[in-house]
Amino acid sequence: MKLFGVDVGGTFTDVIFNDTETRFTAIHKVPTTSEDPSTGVVQGILELCERANIEKSQIDHVFHGTTIATNAILEYDGANTGMITTEGYRDIIHIGRHQRPQNYSIMQEIPWQDRPLVERRNRLAVAERMGPAKDQVITPLNEYQVRAAVADLKEKGVDSIIVNFLFSYINPAHEQRVKEIIEEEYPEAFITISSDVSPQFREFERFTTSSINGFVGPKVKNYIQNLEQRLKETGIPAELHIMCSNGGVATPKTVSEKPVSTLLSGPAAGILGGVWAGELTNRQKLITFDVGGTSADIGIITDSSYSESSARDTWIAGYPVMVPMIDIHTIGAGGGSIAHIDEGGAFKVGPRSAGSRPGPACYGHGGLKPTVSDANVVLGRIDEHNFLGGEMKIYTNAAYKVIDELSEKIGLSRERTAEGVLQIMNNNMANAIREKTIQKGEDPREFSLVAFGGAGPLHAVDVAQILNIPEVIVPLYPGINCATGLLTTDLKYDVIKTEFMLSTNIDFNILNEDITVLESQLLQQLKEDGVAEQDIEIHRSADCRYAGQGYELRIDLPNGLLDHETIILALNSFHESHKAEYGHNFLESPIELVNIRVTGLGYMPKIEKKAVHHEFTLEDALLKTGETIFNINGSLEKVETKFYQREKLPVGQEFYGPCIVLQKDTTTVIPPNCSAYVEKYGNIIIKVGV
Repeated sequence: MKLFGVDVGGTFTDVIFNDTETRFTAIHKVPTTSEDPSTGVVQGILELCERANIEKSQIDHVFHGTTIATNAILEYDGANTGMITTEGYRDIIHIGRHQRPQNYSIMQEIPWQDRPLVERRNRLAVAERMGPAKDQVITPLNEYQVRAAVADLKEKGVDSIIVNFLFSYINPAHEQRVKEIIEEEYPEAFITISSDVSPQFREFERFTTSSINGFVGPKVKNYIQNLEQRLKETGIPAELHIMCSNGGVATPKTVSEKPVSTLLSGPAAGILGGVWAGELTNRQKLITFDVGGTSADIGIITDSSYSESSARDTWIAGYPVMVPMIDIHTIGAGGGSIAHIDEGGAFKVGPRSAGSRPGPACYGHGGLKPTVSDANVVLGRIDEHNFLGGEMKIYTNAAYKVIDELSEKIGLSRERTAEGVLQIMNNNMANAIREKTIQKGEDPREFSLVAFGGAGPLHAVDVAQILNIPEVIVPLYPGINCATGLLTTDLKYDVIKTEFMLSTNIDFNILNEDITVLESQLLQQLKEDGVAEQDIEIHRSADCRYAGQGYELRIDLPNGLLDHETIILALNSFHESHKAEYGHNFLESPIELVNIRVTGLGYMPKIEKKAVHHEFTLEDALLKTGETIFNINGSLEKVETKFYQREKLPVGQEFYGPCIVLQKDTTTVIPPNCSAYVEKYGNIIIKVGV
């Protein structure tokens, strides 16, 4: 199988090729074409085919991580949307809940009010009401009002229509009928019904999730169709699969119908790339550290598996989202993060970024503001002659100029200012890791830090020293780790149903029937996608809580017919999970089974392990020596530093900092008091000194 993985970032589009038979791998990076990312995707594939002598007509699969949905919601640049909802519930997506983003601020921004996904004039209510009991209809659907609402929204020129009805997660009949009417009256509209996107209780979160789907839907659908067309026109017959937030890929058809599932497409692939690096080095407890041009994404992996976000802490751009997502913490910290003095006179770095254009001043594209990359250039950590494999020039004098302008404002030397930029950046990222480890009861000293992204290996050891993390792992292709992660995944679909059963009164007939229905849906979906039955795996889980609690924890459910004995064993694991999460449990309290979930996996071809074989020595790898500035015991010192070529580092031979490892897709900094070696699959293992 010939596989391509393509991940679109804010600055670069990363491309990786792998032939699963010969295990040949090649990588490439091209600037992201923000006006139409599909241009950069196809350009990157074609250029790599030409460079590596790959026949484009023989490509079997293209796996793609996209930021279209993410950027649409972050930049508030989506479709003109309309909504049809139950009478009396028009303002649910405006009111929200009693929790405020900042409990004690009277000057705060509330995203769903300041940036409404559906303007109030486009939110129309119709007579209908399902009851909380199965098949209970309190008020029949008024189809005349529905047709009038559709006509009104069509006249207003909305591109997307969302249908949010009360209790549709129990009985979706009314929503399904409205969808049929919209298809009759306004077939051009992008249609979203909440019972398809997120069939769960909690009206505000469900309504908002479906609204996000409708808001980003037309843009994502158009992008996917455009990309498919471009691939065909350029003679690439490969099957296209899109990375989703749950850690799996889906077909273009599925993603076009449910684009909300791609909100964390790229970062999710990065987590998978981190898991792959851990497998190669036989490490199971990992902190993934993905630093790009605009943001840093933090993930936690234990026992070689990642966790999913819970309903209480899944947010995108300030909006709650109820779709399966890998638990990822993102902050505005990257190579393009701008250093500035805020209105109160404080020295800060980020979250604003210079992006890809104009980018950092050192890129020479007209950037006039000091960034983290400029600070790294000033300190000698980025080699002006070997950036992006020598394909991109670094303008050192431009970096000096913007850092000098900042140093004048704060009254420090050029070098101290640059070092201050890195200190602030590194501590911001260390604090983000603390939130996901120490504040969750995990000790970061028991983990390895997997550093990737264009800027991750530049900062990883400094961050590890702050947190006393003993080891940093730098993958073979750290700058395109998200693209690598795309080649390690499977087709993955999730379905969910709200149950609301107490452990003291479970109706096993209903429970087993509902699980069977969900499993049948997934099997049908995967077979339609061309997955053979022997390549399908089904996993069950449930969201549970103690009776009276507000939020749930997820537990696994066994396969086969559920009965009193098997459910008790499963619920016992809930007691353990509750104690691990909160430090206590209530063994005598009844447990409420809130939602059942079924996940279907369809096997896809994957990248294979390949050991590194060459006869290079450290002397062969040495490119040059030069002065680099490090903070040693609080004092800035110019230190003679070795610069190595990554591809020529010998396997198994230890080498010592200070040194800098150069490769096309990133730069790895190994400070004084640290040592490193290359393990047999090419990962660099850095032993962190203190």
